[in-house]
Amino acid sequence: MNKAYRTLTLWVAWAGMSALIYVGLYLDTDVINFLLEDQSKITWIICVLFILGVLASLSLTLNLTREHVEATKQERLAREKGLIGVNSAGQKKLAVNRFFESLRIVAASNDQPNIDALMQMEFGSHVRVSQGLEILGNMLITMGLIGTVVGLTYTLSGLTSSMTALGHDTEQLLAGLRKAMGGMGTSFYTTLLGALLGGILLRVFALITENGIGTLHEYLQRTCMLYCAADFKRSVERDVRLLNIEVEALGDKLGSLNKAFADSRVSLLDFRDAVKELHEISGDETGVYTLSETLRMQKYYRALLRHEIHLMNKLNKSWWDRFQQYLVTRK
Repeated sequence: MNKAYRTLTLWVAWAGMSALIYVGLYLDTDVINFLLEDQSKITWIICVLFILGVLASLSLTLNLTREHVEATKQERLAREKGLIGVNSAGQKKLAVNRFFESLRIVAASNDQPNIDALMQMEFGSHVRVSQGLEILGNMLITMGLIGTVVGLTYTLSGLTSSMTALGHDTEQLLAGLRKAMGGMGTSFYTTLLGALLGGILLRVFALITENGIGTLHEYLQRTCMLYCAADFKRSVERDVRLLNIEVEALGDKLGSLNKAFADSRVSLLDFRDAVKELHEISGDETGVYTLSETLRMQKYYRALLRHEIHLMNKLNKSWWDRFQQYLVTRK
């Protein structure tokens, strides 16, 4: 399995397993019907928070996958040219590029960089999202316990109403028993959903993203220790390597400039051929017309044609006049 896509693979596998668990829960306990009939709406809150947590986990997983793919590219560059050869100007939004940019700035000031501190600063947002998922799982468990208390409250209220109506009001007795049974259902389902969705499923999602962040940290730290450590201190070897990289970059720029000049030369030759062809077309039998004279004649012809159209509009009656004349003729 490619390390760059391991977090995403684990997330997809656990999402499929979670879907199977939920389908089994639906088949065994008919949880959907209870969600529709739940008066406390606590189960609704638990399900909505779980869906938001899953979406946040998916977003974080995709970001971590992009970060790891970028880290793999930067590792290849660092292996060939060291820290100086790392291209961190590509995607500024990625934390990996910001990390290498900060590392280069610290190394340029001849200070020994604190790799762990830099990674904590640049990847702090990812860590906070992963910790937020774990906190959200604990919240779902707490919501399940609150639903248990609310369900027991409904149960006691229904039993009290039933005992009051015992022996003289059958309808009130049945209503109280239904309320008590509904309270027991609320207590059972909220505890079940809170423990299952928050205590198991969402916590595993948080564990997957946390493991992805840790794997990325280890990968970057290994890259820095193996391929970038020589550039942390000023030395003749680092200066020579930097000079070679700058010369290579200058050669690439000169090659691009030569290519641009060649393209410009081809474009100018095409333009010259087009002007020459236009000059040949614009000449008469003796070939005395120049290009400027031809353009001036074209401009005069356009003005003459515009004047002719204006005169024709004045000579011809408008459609309204012709329509009135037609009406008079009909009368």
